[in-house]
Amino acid sequence: MTFDCENRANEGKGGEKVKALERRQALLELLCERRYEKMANLAFEFGVSRQTIQNDVLELSLSYPIYTSVGNNGGVYVQEDYYLGKTYLSDAQEELLKRLYSTCNDADKKTLQSIIKKFGKQTGGK
Repeated sequence: MTFDCENRANEGKGGEKVKALERRQALLELLCERRYEKMANLAFEFGVSRQTIQNDVLELSLSYPIYTSVGNNGGVYVQEDYYLGKTYLSDAQEELLKRLYSTCNDADKKTLQSIIKKFGKQTGGK
């Protein structure tokens, strides 16, 4: 289920509450789009308590690279090189490709470089 900002806010406040799983998915999508947001703003937008948002963020942080920071610039952040729906190589896969690189001919080296560049975490997968 995909939510736009207006629907996210209305569904959280309206008669039928968004279920936790749906809210967390919408929260993840929103954070990946904005890259940063304050807990209070998220709570207001989803029509839930700040504690609920904190619990959602904690739950999401177990599976996704999101983290919190306190202070003047505090809030919820998404790791700089993470984008929702992006497939990444595992560390072991990336290391294996790098080791194989030296054994390849020039054409295969170009192919390996493109794979590592596109799917490697260390380069941001860009």
